[in-house]
Amino acid sequence: MIPEQIKSQFENLKSFGIDTPLRLSHFLAQTSHESGGFKTIRENLNYSAKGLRSIFPKYFPTDLIALSYERKPEKIANKVYANRMGNGDESSGDGWKFRGAGYIQLTGKNNFEAFGKSIKQDLILHPEAVAIEYPLLSAAWFWNTHNLNKIADLGNTDDVVKQITKKINGGTIGLQERIKLFNEYYKELLQNE
Repeated sequence: MIPEQIKSQFENLKSFGIDTPLRLSHFLAQTSHESGGFKTIRENLNYSAKGLRSIFPKYFPTDLIALSYERKPEKIANKVYANRMGNGDESSGDGWKFRGAGYIQLTGKNNFEAFGKSIKQDLILHPEAVAIEYPLLSAAWFWNTHNLNKIADLGNTDDVVKQITKKINGGTIGLQERIKLFNEYYKELLQNE
């Protein structure tokens, strides 16, 4: 179940304290969900008007506004990520440049810069590297900086998965899948111990 390209990087996760079956299972469940099974390394934001109204109602309060952004991922990113997380305004292009990347969908100029400093890389000039070179490492960095091992250590319950999901997602989108993935990974890792 755990892809080989992920297993081969387990050693790198230890430096972030992701070093027990419990922590690793929580980490893998979240990163797998966020990346569509470790396949999506860049957020694409290709939403219909209806999708925009549903997912980002704050930014698209009317059908007319949503229709003007429909199926324009770059324009959508620049709107929804403007003036937050260290990004400039909508015209700066920062929203698109620093949209979700890596297996946990690291987002925002501040996160790219901080992660870049931790690995001694200029990710402001080369933001694509988060997705291409560091998808798992950026996820582990995010996990560590948000103290998610502490929550993971609370146990193997659905409530713990929910608490971690809220820290990563800001809500509980995909919670049932995350719980299912956690249980599968935990069972697999305990069997391989």
